[in-house]
Amino acid sequence: MDVPFVDLRAQYRAIADKVRPKVEAVIANADFILGQDVTSFEEEFAAYCGVGYGIGLDSGTSALELSLRACDIGEGDEVITAANTFFATVAAITYVGAKPILVDINPLSYNMNVARIEEALSERTRAIIPVHLCGQPANMDPVMELAERKELWVIEDACQAHGARYRGCRVGSLGHVACFSFYPAKNLGGYGDGGMVVTNDEKIAERVRMLRDYGQQEKYRHLIVGYNRRLDTLQAAVLRVKLRHLDEWNEARRRHAHLYDRLLKDTSVVPPFNPEYSEHVYHLYVVQSERRDELREWLGSKGIATGIHYPVPIHLQPAYAHLGHSKGDFPVAEAYARQTLSLPMFPELAKEQIEYVAGAIHQFN
Repeated sequence: MDVPFVDLRAQYRAIADKVRPKVEAVIANADFILGQDVTSFEEEFAAYCGVGYGIGLDSGTSALELSLRACDIGEGDEVITAANTFFATVAAITYVGAKPILVDINPLSYNMNVARIEEALSERTRAIIPVHLCGQPANMDPVMELAERKELWVIEDACQAHGARYRGCRVGSLGHVACFSFYPAKNLGGYGDGGMVVTNDEKIAERVRMLRDYGQQEKYRHLIVGYNRRLDTLQAAVLRVKLRHLDEWNEARRRHAHLYDRLLKDTSVVPPFNPEYSEHVYHLYVVQSERRDELREWLGSKGIATGIHYPVPIHLQPAYAHLGHSKGDFPVAEAYARQTLSLPMFPELAKEQIEYVAGAIHQFN
C-alpha cells in the first residue's frame, strides 16, 4: 500500500463542483485584484477567528512582516520567538531590521518554553512571536501576562493552526495581531500562496491594509511607502469555499490523530502531547523516535511518505550564524530536530492507511 504524506488531489475531488463555478465567476467578471471575494473572505475569516478585522495578503511571510511593520518594529528592536520554527518566522523579523532573540522549546508541546521568555528580555525587546507549531496552540496566558506587564506586542504565528483553540478561543484572537498562511498544504490552503493578518486593533488593520497596497488608502494617494502584497481574488474565491469545510476537516484530522495515538501505544515512538488548554488541529502529526532516520527509511521502503519539520533549528542555520549561537545553546530544539518525524496526515486519510502505517512502525520496533 502506498500512503502519501498529503493528498491535495483527494480534497479537490471532494469539492470540485463547488470550487469551479467560483473560479469561473472571478474570471468572467475580470475581478482579479482586491475583488469582492477578497473583501468577503476577509470578513468571513476574521469572524471565524473571532476578531474584527482581516487583511488578505500574498503569503504568511508577508503577514508576519507587515504585522511587525504595523507595530513600528524595526532597526535596533528585538523580537522574541521560538528556536524551532519555520524559517519565515525569523526571516520576517530580519526583513524589518529587528533582531530575533530565540528561546528554547517545551519538550512536551514543542512550542516555545514560556518559562524561558522573561530571561530573554532586554531593554530593546518590543514584541513576542509565539508559534502555534504543527497545529498545537502555544501556552498563551503566560505570554499575554508578561506582554502586558512589559508593554510588548504579541504577534501570533498561526500559520499552521487554522481553527485551533486555546481555552475555548480560536487562535488568531489571543494576541494583539495574528498571522496565517494559506499555502496549499495547510489546513486551510489555497491553490497557490496566500496569507492573512487578523486583529481587533483598527489602527493596526488600517496600516497593514495600506502596507499591502503601495501605501494607498485611495487610488494614487500614497500616505506611506508600501508594498505589493495583495491576496489574489482567485485565491480568495477558493478559500471562501474551503473555509466552510474547515471545521469538518479539522475534526477528521483529530479522529486520525486519536487512532494513531491508540495504535502506536505499544511502540517506541512518542506521539504528540495534548495539554488540557488546547484543541489541536494536527496540521502535522509529529512523533519522536531516537532512531528517526532509520524509521523514516523503513517506512519509505513500505511505500509510506513522511516528513521532517525541521531538520536544522534556526540557531544552527548558516543564515543566522551572525547571532553567535552554537550547538548546545538550545538543546531541546536540537533534540527535536534530530528525533521528530511527521507521519501522513490529511482529512481524506483512510483508516486502513493509518493502520498500515502503525503496523509498519510495530514491525520496525
